[in-house]
Amino acid sequence: MFTNLHPFLAAAVQDSPVYLNLEASVAKACDLIAQAGRLGAQLVVFAETWLPGYPVWLDLAPSAALWDHPPAKAVFTRLFQNSATIPGPAVEQLGQAAKAAGAVVVMGLHERDGGTLYNTSLYLGPDGQMLGKHRKLMPTYTERLVWGQGDGSTLTVVETPFGRLGGLVCWEHWMPLARAAMHGRQELVHAAQWPTVKEMHQVASRHYAFEGQCFVVAAGSVLRRRELDGLGLALLDEIPGSPDDWLMRGGSAIIAPSGDYLAGPLFDEPGFVTAEIQPHLAIEGRLTLDVTGHYARPDVFQLHISEKPQANVHFD
Repeated sequence: MFTNLHPFLAAAVQDSPVYLNLEASVAKACDLIAQAGRLGAQLVVFAETWLPGYPVWLDLAPSAALWDHPPAKAVFTRLFQNSATIPGPAVEQLGQAAKAAGAVVVMGLHERDGGTLYNTSLYLGPDGQMLGKHRKLMPTYTERLVWGQGDGSTLTVVETPFGRLGGLVCWEHWMPLARAAMHGRQELVHAAQWPTVKEMHQVASRHYAFEGQCFVVAAGSVLRRRELDGLGLALLDEIPGSPDDWLMRGGSAIIAPSGDYLAGPLFDEPGFVTAEIQPHLAIEGRLTLDVTGHYARPDVFQLHISEKPQANVHFD
């Protein structure tokens, strides 16, 4: 974890995808990765399910949860058709962009596996190769209408040129045992992916940084109401508001192990939130707090984690 103490630049990408259009969103993502690379970023983090957009209708469309509802089926079908497979063409293009920028990229996406979608974080190395992925363990509330559950097989970290990198998605940051598991992996940098990083999400991100004595890149999206227009989907049309209203406000930030902001939060505009990561700060904080080391009590508390993939069909 602490083999490389050289400072490096991290960037949270705060922008909107081309909503529910995978091909166009991948092209936009590759351009944004290139821009971040020109800024000197060695780590580039996108928001939760940025490809091809967070399902805002779950929160904002009054009829989103009606049973056997044709508009809900239509928007899910569009999302399904525009979700990425891993591996697949979208991953290959993103890998090429990461390689060209010489950056580690964390991309939030809808992953299609069989007939189920998952809320997935994809990790790509500066050589363009896939380093790993994480599936959100528990979709939150109405999100269970869209995504399946992840399992312990993807509750992991990846090794990068600048140190150990991990991440959680949205309300996983309110799961104490998920946090404990990730702290046990000894992250240097943590990617906290949110749809938008509102006040309580800021609290969770800052708490995570201090508790884990790591850096946190909290990434959120921006999205205006007008970006849903013209898609021909009745469920999206019933979302109230004027064209310029913000449906997602961003809030991206980069946080030090002390819990203090290094950059951001940035609201109500697209942009890059960047900050220099100084790894020695993650060592200094452990003088007083290491929740899986000297500040733990394994004689009282222990956490056991299953890393076995949970599949209901096995072919031997």
